[in-house]
Amino acid sequence: HDTLFTATVCRMTHGELQDSIVRMNLTVDAAEAHGWLCGAVCARRDYDARQWLADLAADAGVEAVVPAPDDALRRLPELTLEALRSPEFEFAPLLPVEHAPLRGRVTALAAWSGGFLYGVGTGVSNQAIEKAGDVAEYLRDLADIARVELEPDRNSDAGEGDFAELFEFVRA
Repeated sequence: HDTLFTATVCRMTHGELQDSIVRMNLTVDAAEAHGWLCGAVCARRDYDARQWLADLAADAGVEAVVPAPDDALRRLPELTLEALRSPEFEFAPLLPVEHAPLRGRVTALAAWSGGFLYGVGTGVSNQAIEKAGDVAEYLRDLADIARVELEPDRNSDAGEGDFAELFEFVRA
């Protein structure tokens, strides 16, 4: 699950996005930033890297850094939207690598879900969401996932199964 998607133009991992975010002096986690991007491209027409990075920077109280034209970040919003719309079901939330500790992946999925909700909220009113039926139900489920934590006594096999189920729900 470490790759957002593979395309001939862009392949970005959670770690690579986190490194880019750190270089821009932003304090948001890569999973939350990617969730924010995904929610915003779903809710706002023509949302691009400049807007996304400006939003992240404003949230962190710093000035936005616009990526160079060849930077993978510049194409990330466009490629994310393509993956979301893909009939081949290419989309996946950008999370730490599969062999990373389960606790970190659960935390990242919760952060991604919260970021998605924030991104959607920047482009759609609560009234419009409530009228959206299945979409509103999905967003309520994401709100629950945004609060999820790994139970301390959960064994790794059961926890991995639970995580996989939540991951696939969010991905779908």
